Amino acid sequence: MFRIIPDTNINFIGLRKIAFVISAALVALGIFAFVMVATGKANLGIDFAGGVMLTGYFDNEVATEDLRSAISGTFPDAAITRMHDFEYGNAFIIKTKRPESETESKERLAGLKSIISERFEGNAFTVVSEHTIGPAVGETLRGDAQKAVLLSLIGIIIYIWVRFDFRSGIAATIATFHDVLAVLGIFYILNLEFDLLLVTALLTLAGYSLTDTVVVFDRIRENLKKFRTKGEFTNCVNMSINEVLSRTFNTSMTTLIVIAALFFFGGEVIHYFALALMLGVIVGTYSSVFVASPIVVEWEARSPKRFK
Repeated sequence: MFRIIPDTNINFIGLRKIAFVISAALVALGIFAFVMVATGKANLGIDFAGGVMLTGYFDNEVATEDLRSAISGTFPDAAITRMHDFEYGNAFIIKTKRPESETESKERLAGLKSIISERFEGNAFTVVSEHTIGPAVGETLRGDAQKAVLLSLIGIIIYIWVRFDFRSGIAATIATFHDVLAVLGIFYILNLEFDLLLVTALLTLAGYSLTDTVVVFDRIRENLKKFRTKGEFTNCVNMSINEVLSRTFNTSMTTLIVIAALFFFGGEVIHYFALALMLGVIVGTYSSVFVASPIVVEWEARSPKRFK
């Protein structure tokens, strides 16, 4: 098999305390971001905050600054994005968030259309799609998304518990939580929008992270049989991580190449979705080596079970 990384003998477990400090900072940031999302204080997309989204294109060239200037007088919080890879030229996505009611959402949509037609008279604006989401619907979607993430993580515990053991299940779940929270925290720091696409990305990366962790745990289980009589659990884990390191690197790099193509060429709609996946692959690869396995080692050191 083609190997980019040759055989290694890196003491990953020996670096676990440094890794735990880094991970603790990422998790703390992620928990803070989660609280901000849950309380509606983060930069929520219209999926969660409610609002309107108008997508369309002009017949002739319009500068983004001119469109923003026309709209910001009435809607100062409007977010305007030019679509570069759309089917038609001069295409824009216009969003406003946090309406007080369903009626206000509809009024905002009508107001946006009215302003555009008046300020750009003679340059027709063709509406491709329009969406209105009331604040109550946004709050419901936000609650459902949080439940989906929590239920999926509970499912991970049960799956790993049945396939390996309880300790591995807890370690894999902590690593998956770590990955989800790390991406949440990075998105919060960058003040990027939290929307349903991000939730989809988080669930996808949770699955990716779990798969990567399972590969390491599988190799540990195989090698454990060789080391059982020697009582060298730490060496067994280190050797297992080194043995799958090349496979982990190849999988992560090929996955990143595909996601990078989506990020650069997939268009504005999935731009941040692809970014979340890219961050998730990087963090997930890190956690399978520096979080999941070291947790099992620490647990074993404090309460021996495999080598009593």
